[in-house]
Amino acid sequence: MNLIKSTSTFGFFVLLSRILGYVRDFFIAIYLGSGPLADAFFVAFRIPNTFRRLFSEGTFNAAFVPSYSSELLIGKRNANSFANSIFNLLLLILFFTILIIEIFMPAFIKVIAPGFSNDLEKLNIAIDLTRITFPFLLFISLASFFSAILNSYNKFAAAAAAPIILNILLIICLLFAENFNDNLVYYLSYTVTLAGILQFIFLLIFVKKYFVIKINFNLKLNKKVKNFFSKLLPSIFSSGVTQINILVGTIIASFQASAVSYLYYADRIYQINLAIAGIAIGTVILPNLSRHIKNNNSLKTIELQNKALELSLFLSLPASLALMIGSEQITSALFGYGSFDKISVRNSAKALFYFSLGLPAFSLIKIFSTFLFARNDTKTPFKFSLISVILNIIISLVFFSNVGFIIIPIATTISSWFNGIILLIFVINKNYFKFTFNFINKLIKIIFSNIISIFIFYFLINFLASSLEYSNNLKFIFILLIVFITFILYIGVSIVIKAFKISDINLKY
Repeated sequence: MNLIKSTSTFGFFVLLSRILGYVRDFFIAIYLGSGPLADAFFVAFRIPNTFRRLFSEGTFNAAFVPSYSSELLIGKRNANSFANSIFNLLLLILFFTILIIEIFMPAFIKVIAPGFSNDLEKLNIAIDLTRITFPFLLFISLASFFSAILNSYNKFAAAAAAPIILNILLIICLLFAENFNDNLVYYLSYTVTLAGILQFIFLLIFVKKYFVIKINFNLKLNKKVKNFFSKLLPSIFSSGVTQINILVGTIIASFQASAVSYLYYADRIYQINLAIAGIAIGTVILPNLSRHIKNNNSLKTIELQNKALELSLFLSLPASLALMIGSEQITSALFGYGSFDKISVRNSAKALFYFSLGLPAFSLIKIFSTFLFARNDTKTPFKFSLISVILNIIISLVFFSNVGFIIIPIATTISSWFNGIILLIFVINKNYFKFTFNFINKLIKIIFSNIISIFIFYFLINFLASSLEYSNNLKFIFILLIVFITFILYIGVSIVIKAFKISDINLKY
């Protein structure tokens, strides 16, 4: 496997999806802003979208790929039988889970957004919208199952491209927003579920070459299937800890007007980088890392792990610094139009600043967790993630009444760094990972490249300050220009000082 090429392929489609997601949210910001309808829709959208991220962004892979890859070594027939058992069980579990939650949706929303109980109209809208969007969970979870099979064969493009369908459909819906008025949130919710169905069909077409579905509810829970499900829940929790922390934040933020929206827009911005620096790299290395460990190839294992960590830091550090320095200008340029006023920009930018402090940690959690997932260990990351979530909840609850919604990104960042550090200490102590001299050398050069490029970014932000003001409708073009210049400079400096080598693109791991 070529790490950079595979990550580039996966990352390209994930990045395209994120860009289209931004276009979607750009229109949502214009038509809904950060008012009560926006809050209600974001709660309804957050729940299935959180599960989509939990299942599709490496979490399902963490439990499935190592087990499925082991079955493939025995034979394709064994692998197909194992996969069908998992598929049928998932289908049953998801169907009845969704049915129960649909019936008890009012109680469910009061748990997910307890602050809405003070506003009966907002609460009822959130209940209606979530009932519409919740079936998305069934189709997207099964689609993620297909993605895991494709990833096991080192086929990443289709799985990474599937979420684009959701964003394209929502953008089309938003183009007709003026015709829908206050009913826009309902049309958007129906579109979410339709997108889930289409993503399921899209991936079904690609997976047919490797897997044929056989529906059979006469299930036999053999040891391998039980072992998979014993790993699945811990992997969902541990690999998706950042999303769980954000969901926890949404629950707490529901007590403050518009806070859910502020957090949503901030989350959307830093997720663009996380998609590549953490999710794409973690997903791409898992199949081959599992094989190297299975074959006791320690040299290849250490080499691949160090390169993955190096690539993650190379991508996440400059993004983190840029988002800290230009949080308000970036938020204003991306969303500061229409109903999204100056106050919304300022508050979302505050949240973005503190999220950006945690961006490298969010990425490192994905990478270090993958080191353990490849060894069929999902319980250790689960334990650390559980401690992290508890820490997040305690900090948020203790300080929320005094600090307000801004404590949520602060708590998420603190708990994520805690999680990332204890994961690193664990994998080193277990001799699962060690830093190579080449990694230390590259890290010093990456830091140097960041210092130079971020100084230029800071200079350009201040030099073009008047062009980035809220009232300037061309501010998006100027922020894009600043980011492009800084990125080209960063790559150029990195190549000159050999923090990044062109020859790395062709290396096999």
